[in-house]
Amino acid sequence: MVKLRLKRYGRKQRMTYRIVAIDARSRREGKVTRKVGFYNPRKEETQLDIFAITALCESGAKLTETVRDILRRENLKIT
Repeated sequence: MVKLRLKRYGRKQRMTYRIVAIDARSRREGKVTRKVGFYNPRKEETQLDIFAITALCESGAKLTETVRDILRRENLKIT
């Protein structure tokens, strides 16, 4: 099963996250199937590939709670 989750990126002081599609059995920093977005919590900056996210969700990918919250803030209705 594929999950959309956050992956850490950058240094500790300037920590940002990438929203990635990854196998649910692998660890958080494991091999990425596809990069679908970017999230910077310090600046509240978000960049999303909406077409890729909807395609992955339609093919059965699950969202983590944090990714679901980020998508809600961007007013995206993806289940």
